[in-house]
Amino acid sequence: MRHAEAEEEAESGGDEARRLTVRGRERTRDAAGGLRALGLRFDAILTSSLLRAAETAELVADEYANNPPPQVLPALSPDVTPREALAALTPFARHSEVLVVGHEPQLSRLVGLLLSSNGNVAIRFRKGACVALDLPKTIEPGAGELRWMLTQRQLRKLRKS
Repeated sequence: MRHAEAEEEAESGGDEARRLTVRGRERTRDAAGGLRALGLRFDAILTSSLLRAAETAELVADEYANNPPPQVLPALSPDVTPREALAALTPFARHSEVLVVGHEPQLSRLVGLLLSSNGNVAIRFRKGACVALDLPKTIEPGAGELRWMLTQRQLRKLRKS
């Protein structure tokens, strides 16, 4: 899942401190309800350390009362390569449902690598979009299968239906 709409600039001036906008928070709450309406249950919620991603992960976790709290995974930072992120995700392969919250273009590149061993699959994540992949217990390039990809708007509609 890509983080939701965030401030253009943080008061501190640092990119890592950009918060979700009020609209971004509202839309994330609704999108999280859409994930729940799909019947998803997460064994782990992983997030980048950047504030906007961590806030997105927290809002999703809030929708699920009995889920574990989000866990910061430094390899989900935007400056980390997809292969490094993939290696950091390997210990979580034992879980059946993992939500990863991050940034563009890293998420697109990571999903591309999971779907194609050379990473040549182009996936574009809009803010708040989510993709579901089926992965074997060993996470490696090209091992994933795309189940679905939904925009934040589609997820919000699922909550309301």
